[in-house]
Amino acid sequence: MILIGIGANLPGKFGSPRAVCEAALEKLDLMGVRIVQRSNWYRSAPVPISDQPWYINGVASLMSDLNPFDLLQLLHQVEREFGRVRALRNEARVIDLDILAYYDIVESGLPTLPHPRLHERAFVLYPLAEVAPGWRHPVLERLVADLIAELPDGQRIEIETPLVRGVVTASTIT
Repeated sequence: MILIGIGANLPGKFGSPRAVCEAALEKLDLMGVRIVQRSNWYRSAPVPISDQPWYINGVASLMSDLNPFDLLQLLHQVEREFGRVRALRNEARVIDLDILAYYDIVESGLPTLPHPRLHERAFVLYPLAEVAPGWRHPVLERLVADLIAELPDGQRIEIETPLVRGVVTASTIT
């Protein structure tokens, strides 16, 4: 299973950060990357803590004939087309697309697989658990539920839950 993380905390040419994330998934589909499943969207405080706006985050599982390097290049191409400029680490961004895992491949090159910090991030693990509840970290050999239970305190995340008549509300996870 190929898993990617999707995130944004700045509006872009498609509107709100959530609209940008949804448009990025649509763009990937148009480029031949099949979206198999995606999580709900989550709102999360920036990590590390800063005065940036909160992020919208999700996870999608994919089918693709691309190898990890070529998939990463495609994700970076979509980021550029959507207006992402990489200047500083952990800066606010209009879109962020990361390969979280590519089957059970462990790679220290480009890209690093699995993503080196995914097990430390609530905004990755909660949506990942929706898409792949039985997923096991190929290096740590821990199930996603165990990784969630081991998260450090203090990461603020909320799930956006659709209600009747299209109203959206947020409920606190941690």
